[in-house]
Amino acid sequence: MSLYTPTLIIGAGPAGLAVAGRLRKMGLTFEVVEQSNQIAHSWQNHYDRLCLHTVKQLSHLPHLPFPEDYRLYVPRLDLVKYYENYAKTFKIEPHFNESVNQVKKENNQWVTTTKSGKTYISDNVVVATGVNRVPHQPSWEGDNIYKGLVVHSRNYKNPTPFKAKRTLVIGMGNTGAELALDLAEKGVDVTISVRSPVTFVPRDVGGRPVQITAKLLEKIPFGFGDWLGTQIRKIVIGDLTKYGVPMSKIHPAVQLKETGKTPVIDLGTVEYIKNKKIGIVPNIKAFEANGVLLENGEHQTFDAIILATGYRAQLDDFVENVENELDKYHVPKSPIALEPSNKGMYYVGFDNYKLGGILGTIFNDSESVAKDIKGNQ
Repeated sequence: MSLYTPTLIIGAGPAGLAVAGRLRKMGLTFEVVEQSNQIAHSWQNHYDRLCLHTVKQLSHLPHLPFPEDYRLYVPRLDLVKYYENYAKTFKIEPHFNESVNQVKKENNQWVTTTKSGKTYISDNVVVATGVNRVPHQPSWEGDNIYKGLVVHSRNYKNPTPFKAKRTLVIGMGNTGAELALDLAEKGVDVTISVRSPVTFVPRDVGGRPVQITAKLLEKIPFGFGDWLGTQIRKIVIGDLTKYGVPMSKIHPAVQLKETGKTPVIDLGTVEYIKNKKIGIVPNIKAFEANGVLLENGEHQTFDAIILATGYRAQLDDFVENVENELDKYHVPKSPIALEPSNKGMYYVGFDNYKLGGILGTIFNDSESVAKDIKGNQ
């Protein structure tokens, strides 16, 4: 079975919705395929306490601000309701349970095949599957002999399964830091394994969102804004090396660009570390039957381990000839394909290297993509 559409959007998360909303506003025709059975599947299934770390006025999708009664940092369930309402408002009706097998170019058109046996022929393809498509689960020596509970952060919901379990969180990105906080607040004995230097940024200072302050500091000339931001972090966060946390000496924006590591937005984890309610250990060398061997030679016992080890986009799993479009982090270099042979291919929801957050990037990139699609009609 084949279906022609001028534009095929792969993914009905916020990136796919943003492009669809803009195209609908322009009066352009499109179809959306979604591998799950729901809008914004990842957000539907994230951990219970999750709220946006970015302020609502800088996090909504095109043409539809969040409702006025929504909190400044929108909770997960409210965000899901917003995305579902967005789809209804712009009459976005995805083909659900359509997992893409392959996207390739034939005779100057894109041919997308799905596991259900359908084929979509299109002039344009917007890949909106996101950087968090595939959970990354590293391997360690001895990880097959560990007897405790091991879960990837994608499958974490709340502290209930971890009560009375000494728990290790591997990885201190935003997810690892927040899950550790979630556990500690419920009295779970929790420790974080920190694998590399960390940059903490407070979410708020004096009741004011740092995201808004940072945008104002960007306008200050001669690098004074960056210097002032560094002084604020020193005062609010302080030096955590005495608690075992290696601190990055690179400015957050530079770190994000050069290493791909997002600064950790602190929601309270730092205070719990300082009060020794969250333990810190170095990187893991090996798993043991009842715990882990650390790189410093120390053995520690844990009943449960949460892998906050991130995700991979893995576009080359299903998009043909995509390799030259990807940067050193294996995500697209640009929202609009750079290779002439890939004309009509777009990528939205992958540029996570801006301090404004992924939703702000989706807002901007979806505009560039929609304008380019319209210009090529």
